[in-house]
Amino acid sequence: MANIGFIGLGIMGKPMAGHLIKGGHSLFLHSRSGVPAELVALGGRAFSSPKVVAQHADMIITMLPDTPDVEKVLFGENGVVEGLEPHSDQAKMIVDMSSISPLETRKFSTRLNVLGQEYA
Repeated sequence: MANIGFIGLGIMGKPMAGHLIKGGHSLFLHSRSGVPAELVALGGRAFSSPKVVAQHADMIITMLPDTPDVEKVLFGENGVVEGLEPHSDQAKMIVDMSSISPLETRKFSTRLNVLGQEYA
């Protein structure tokens, strides 16, 4: 089972995170509107920022509304990048499941790859 960070627990993210928890994975959760109590009751752990999620998870999944939201979560203050160890032997996979600009997705991938991380 994996240690998975899940950021974005809205209409689509919340049920996805719930299925991962029910599947036996350890989930580290963050949502700007707060982590739903039912996900915590299932065993998910709520964290205060994307940075802290990244510090605990081996893989991070984002499910966010739009391109600027993804950029902020990844690269903003207390964002995922601040919780990563650049060029570590333990590179993390960041999986963005948001419907965002393909051009920006490529830019995000390049920025993360430079740090030795994977982005899909």
